[in-house]
Amino acid sequence: QVQLVESGGGLVQPRGSLRLSCAASGDITDYYGIGWFRQVPGKEREGVSWIRSSGRNPWYAEFVKGRFTISRGNAKNTVFLQMNNLQPEDTAVYYCAAKSTYGPSSRAIDYEYWGQGTQVTVSS
Repeated sequence: QVQLVESGGGLVQPRGSLRLSCAASGDITDYYGIGWFRQVPGKEREGVSWIRSSGRNPWYAEFVKGRFTISRGNAKNTVFLQMNNLQPEDTAVYYCAAKSTYGPSSRAIDYEYWGQGTQVTVSS
């Protein structure tokens, strides 16, 4: 089993920033890639970003390129999502997820483990 815990969500004004954290524990191994997703009520969960175990060549959805940065922390199995220039349309519950298969994916079905989510609200 793998456990994922997100933190760092909250209320922020437009053009503000937040940094989300995802802490993984349990039977996760070094080869797991970690992805960030978001979901609003009534819509499907959508992929935001993904990073492989090495941290190289991360993947970003077009709607966050240039604003969000994914990275791995010094602590093993910790992944961050730095979100800058946030807009009201970024309001959602953000989830981190882990998958053991190779390569990035924006499809939720490809991920084996999920965190409980953290709410991000962008509003003035």
